Amino acid sequence: MADEAKAKGNAAFSAGNFEDAIRHFTAAIELAPKNHVLYSNRSAAYASLHQYAEALTDAEKTVELKPDWAKGFSRLGAAHMGLHHYEDAVSSYKKGLAIDPNNEALKSGLADVEYAASRSRGAPPSSSSPFGDIFSGTEMWSKLTADPTTRLFLQQPDFVKMMQDIQKNPSNLNSYLKDQRVMQALGVLLNVKIQTPNSPEGMDIPDRKRPAESEPAKEEEREAEPEPMEIPDEERETKERKAQAQKEKEAGNAAYKKKDFETAIEGYTKAIELDDEDISFLTNRAAVYLEMGKYDECIKDCDRAVERGRELRSDYKMVARALTRKGTALVKMAKCSKDYEPAIEAFQKALTEHRNPDTLKKLNDAEKAKKELEQQEYFDPKLADEEREKGNECFKEQKYPEAVKHYTEALKRNPNDPRVYSNRAACYTKLGAMPEGLKDAEKCIELDPTFVKGYSRKGAIQFFMKEYEKAMETYQEGLKHERQNQELLDGVRRCVEQINKASRGDLTPEELKERQAKGMQDPEIQNILTDPVMRQVLTDFQENPKAAQEHSKNPHVMSKIQKLVSAGIVQIK
Repeated sequence: MADEAKAKGNAAFSAGNFEDAIRHFTAAIELAPKNHVLYSNRSAAYASLHQYAEALTDAEKTVELKPDWAKGFSRLGAAHMGLHHYEDAVSSYKKGLAIDPNNEALKSGLADVEYAASRSRGAPPSSSSPFGDIFSGTEMWSKLTADPTTRLFLQQPDFVKMMQDIQKNPSNLNSYLKDQRVMQALGVLLNVKIQTPNSPEGMDIPDRKRPAESEPAKEEEREAEPEPMEIPDEERETKERKAQAQKEKEAGNAAYKKKDFETAIEGYTKAIELDDEDISFLTNRAAVYLEMGKYDECIKDCDRAVERGRELRSDYKMVARALTRKGTALVKMAKCSKDYEPAIEAFQKALTEHRNPDTLKKLNDAEKAKKELEQQEYFDPKLADEEREKGNECFKEQKYPEAVKHYTEALKRNPNDPRVYSNRAACYTKLGAMPEGLKDAEKCIELDPTFVKGYSRKGAIQFFMKEYEKAMETYQEGLKHERQNQELLDGVRRCVEQINKASRGDLTPEELKERQAKGMQDPEIQNILTDPVMRQVLTDFQENPKAAQEHSKNPHVMSKIQKLVSAGIVQIK
């Protein structure tokens, strides 16, 4: 589906239908958001419409996705060029040439931007050609693409090469005037009609002299000039209304920045009345209503913008903006209504139109607020205690799955009771679900570090997982809070027995193999084995008894050695 949309976009671009091309490329991006070529193609389409800010955004995304693709930097340079960011454009083209030094498009672009930069600084043009200006910048390619005849020429490599050479040095134009395609292109760029019989002498360029100074043309040779095209009154009025609507919008923007909301509303309202085909007037007015706390009015404007935008096939981003703004207003209202679902729905719809990071964050925040509200409404310590007691009864009867259900319900009613996490950890241990039990034991300790039952639960699970060193540390941590706790002391004794068993070499081959396999999966063991210092220490223990004796005096080193011994990786004889 993405390839199909891309193909439609390419076809529309080749036909000069750049707006349709953008629409198709956008659809393709929604289906394949990691495809750098799609962003590159859409950047080119935006640039053809002189929408360089949008072209820059897509070019930056192209380079982000494919930093080693020279063409991406060509798009980036063209967008910066269109925005007159000459230094950034030069940097972009040079980065592209560093990847592909022989890329003609990058070379041509660099020459264009350096020429434009020199003109912007007031430097004299390097070309003596009177037509030098028309070949500078990206506008030349846009004009040639827009014209049906010259668009076909752009598919011919020799013509493209000639135009690139003229771009670099407009004085080279004279070398190519015998080529009728170049003559046709010159006419398009000058916006004049050029006669092209068989030689450059047939070129009909308007005389720069005043009519009184030019030689009178023979009546029979003078071509009839077209009558000036009259603009219908209705069309003229439409253009005037649109222009006035933009002025009212600008006035509204200025008032909004000054926090003069009433004046801003007035400006946007006038703009809407003058031109109902620009939904930005509605979304802007909705933003003002949002600031004023008039959420119902904001939502009405957003709904109207979405409806009108789809009728007009407006940019997906504009429709998404309206839906996001609606969702924001609904979140504000949810603080009173306690209903976040409409806001979540609005944000989800916005993301189907355009995946914007800000909208995604708003959606996550709304979902989090909804979950917290549900927890608050469900909170009931009394019912939590009742469920905990039911769980205890089931545990005594060895009905561990039923006990887990009751403990889980108790935690929903009161998620801050460490006893319930401890009890459910015990159930998970009985069921052999060690990762879940370990997670509950750790949560129990987090909620109440002085609750020693949590340490005994955690240590027991680690012991069953044969992580004896870790279990020892857990039991010892618990003993800091209750030194004479028999359960913790017994846990320490069991761990010492297992660790000493490995130290004495009393493990059976099966036990040793099992410990080694488990130890090699432990990140801490992996770090010890890959530590250059510890690798040397282990070598010294085998080959250098004197150095080994010195290492034995270092408690930090011996602690790591003991971990390796416990894991069955190292044996000390």
